[in-house]
Amino acid sequence: MIAVLALLCLGCMLAALAIGRYSVPVNEVLRILLSPLIDLEQTWYDSEYAAVMDIRLPRVLVSCIVGASLALTGATMQAAFQNPLASSQMLGVSAGASFGGVLAILFGLGSVTLVAGSFVGGVLALVIVLGISRLSPGAPLLVIVLAGLVVGAMFNAFVSFITYVADPYDTLPSIVFWLMGSLAASDMSTVLIALIPALAGGTVVMLLRWRLNILALGDEDARSLGGNPRWTRTLLLGVVSLMTAGAVAVAGVIGWVGLVIPHLARMLVGSDNHSVIPASALLGAAYLTLIDTLSRTVTDAELPIGILTAIIGAPFFVLLLVRNRKQLWGSHD
Repeated sequence: MIAVLALLCLGCMLAALAIGRYSVPVNEVLRILLSPLIDLEQTWYDSEYAAVMDIRLPRVLVSCIVGASLALTGATMQAAFQNPLASSQMLGVSAGASFGGVLAILFGLGSVTLVAGSFVGGVLALVIVLGISRLSPGAPLLVIVLAGLVVGAMFNAFVSFITYVADPYDTLPSIVFWLMGSLAASDMSTVLIALIPALAGGTVVMLLRWRLNILALGDEDARSLGGNPRWTRTLLLGVVSLMTAGAVAVAGVIGWVGLVIPHLARMLVGSDNHSVIPASALLGAAYLTLIDTLSRTVTDAELPIGILTAIIGAPFFVLLLVRNRKQLWGSHD
């Protein structure tokens, strides 16, 4: 199944490179991609080469990286908190990252500061959520989710305040467009900005995915097996904040990917996180690539990608809940 999902992801990438206002045949797309590596006779137009290599390829790479990052964050948090509704949005990390990024845009800082601000905001939100959860005894996982909703609302209010005071002719359009989510400004430097936190965080999650199975047993059982659930969960949440910050910095706020995709992965490969983690990454990459292709082709004016993920993701998640209640989280009855 992992191999099938990998082929599906590659197919989505090829389709995204070929489809657009200026369509390019798939065979020409393959030849264009191979031309820097091997000596091929030019059978394509220069305009086709520019469309594929200069415009679409960076955007497709960014969509794959961001989609995989968001899906990994959702799968990791759901396993770490033993809660199928946990995600970077539910726990306020996305809102905190948005606040940090919007603050960087308000002061006209560069892309590196945008990533740093998003990361600091996401970590700050997470620290506040964990601090609130430790003040309340009993049902700590439920308290974490409720605290995440409160902290997310607080940071969303800060974002709204910044949009209110921003210059309506200069800064405000950039903030609003960034918050709705878009990959239109992607280039190879954007690919690098998205890749570094995704690669670093994804590597840690892949190496520790067996510990997610231990965390799913509960903290007492995890300790009896020689694990340190608090340290493991803290490390994984820091990694989640890093990946969320990278995704938010280059693509804005894109919801529902981290919530829906891990459930779909569990339906395909089961509840073992050895398989769920790579399956979620591949599905997330393919899904966001398809959504981004729709956003730039379905209408004359490009739609913000965050709008499409919400329109498609919300009813799809309801359908999963209704039709596959037991399979979504794995039944052990």
